[in-house]
Amino acid sequence: MTTDVLNELAETIGERPRAAPLRRSDDRVAPLNTFWHAGKVTAERRSAHFGHAPATVWLTGLSGAGKSTIAYELDKMLHDEGRSSYVLDGDNLRHHLNRDLGFSPADRKENIRRTAEVAKMMNEAGLMVIAAFISPFREDRAMAAAIIGASEFIEVYVSTPTEVCEARDPKGLYAKARAGEIPAFTGVSSPYEVPLMPALVLDSGVMSLEDASRALYQHLALRFRSRK
Repeated sequence: MTTDVLNELAETIGERPRAAPLRRSDDRVAPLNTFWHAGKVTAERRSAHFGHAPATVWLTGLSGAGKSTIAYELDKMLHDEGRSSYVLDGDNLRHHLNRDLGFSPADRKENIRRTAEVAKMMNEAGLMVIAAFISPFREDRAMAAAIIGASEFIEVYVSTPTEVCEARDPKGLYAKARAGEIPAFTGVSSPYEVPLMPALVLDSGVMSLEDASRALYQHLALRFRSRK
């Protein structure tokens, strides 16, 4: 099949064509004959340089809940204030780093694991990370928190109801899922596990984009500090 045909089929079933399989790891044990090299720039120096402590804001919720929209608005707010941040968007990463993954439970788990490892490295560089992922399973989000670290991980539940998300259906995915064209679609044919103790709950069905982003910005404000 040609690449165009593969892409068309991928759009139909909700998955992209698979590239060559990448090696995965379900634990955090380093391979033999590798050694950790410690750097000379401390976390405290990085925080002083950037003017804030690092964090990963993990936005979780249904497709169409407003996660990415809030993430990019918060990113703009932070940069307008001179903060350093970056958005890790679920769809964007599936175009690159996670392009070989589908939507089975195992692939979803690996999608979250890789993203959490990237977020951790970006936090170690001193940046604020805003991750926008459906991440439907509590176990996977707990894994992300363990990788990133409890003090840096901020779970935010974008609680927009299913009916609101489906009415928006910005990507036409709910319609395809209802028609049986997308298997295991979260909120239709696959479950979403609501966070038990999120740091913040945002419902974009009743909150404006500005209000939701501002509430999240204010939640992060305790991490801001003056540059030395």
